[in-house]
Amino acid sequence: MKALTKKNLLILGSILLSFAIVQGLIMAGLLNAFYEITLATICINIILAVSLNLVTGFTGQFSLGHAGFMSIGAYVCAIINMEMRSTSGFLLGIFAGAIAAGLVGILIGIPTLRLKGDYLAIATLGMAEIIRVLFLNMEITNGAAGLSGIPRFTNWPWLCLFTVATVVLINNFLHSSPGRACISIREDEIAAESMGINTTKYKVMAFAIGAFFAGTAGALYSSYFYIIQPGRFDFLKSIDILVIVVLGGLGSMTGSIFAAILLAILTTFLQSFTAVRMIVYAALLVIIMIFRPKGLMGTTEINDLFSRRPFFGKKDERIE
Repeated sequence: MKALTKKNLLILGSILLSFAIVQGLIMAGLLNAFYEITLATICINIILAVSLNLVTGFTGQFSLGHAGFMSIGAYVCAIINMEMRSTSGFLLGIFAGAIAAGLVGILIGIPTLRLKGDYLAIATLGMAEIIRVLFLNMEITNGAAGLSGIPRFTNWPWLCLFTVATVVLINNFLHSSPGRACISIREDEIAAESMGINTTKYKVMAFAIGAFFAGTAGALYSSYFYIIQPGRFDFLKSIDILVIVVLGGLGSMTGSIFAAILLAILTTFLQSFTAVRMIVYAALLVIIMIFRPKGLMGTTEINDLFSRRPFFGKKDERIE
């Protein structure tokens, strides 16, 4: 119990210290707008990657529709935000967008999550495209031109708060009884069913929670970047999120966080080399997939880095 408390206090202290350092740099003017945008992108990508990892990595459901849920949160928050133009409207927009995305996740998850493998991926991809086309043809979303002039309320404190909250809530879910049921579905769905687990129920639950937090990320995105368009939430956006999850490791929240930070930093340093940026980016992914086919972290978390488990090679299975 004492060790657990000490661990929690250490994590809390690290979060507060990181927040204070970044906030101090921003207040001192040492972080220009470019680096602030990079920081915002990292936080939003962490929320997206962790929420997708819950569906794909921990529950074992291959989804390609995460950008669709992100777009729902973005548009709902933007419409409310432009109407109210206040901090309360911003917060209301975030929760309304997240709830709307979660409800759509339930409605879509009930029929599609009975599918498996490639069929599920195709179904979720089609779902995301349907959402994008709907926004493309709706008058309230201003069609292909999108919404512009969205009030900017998203800043570093809000980004940090929602990022930490997302990681903590999903981590707590995974350590709960429903979370363990989701992991058992990933390991062996037939065995889970034979033990009395309602696999459809828990797959829909994970899908809805992932959609909820994707909507949260979309809401933060819309309030930070002023303008949103349906084209920003296309198939390639879902692939970008999936790449972060696969690179970090399917079934590792720590891996998703590290991968989101790594790819954002890599993109930042290669901004001046647009001709070779995608080549370097792709080559890095190929190299990592060759030497770490399960991703940077595999299924391990940061606590496991301090164990005797080797990072490369096979796990030492000796029992002492």
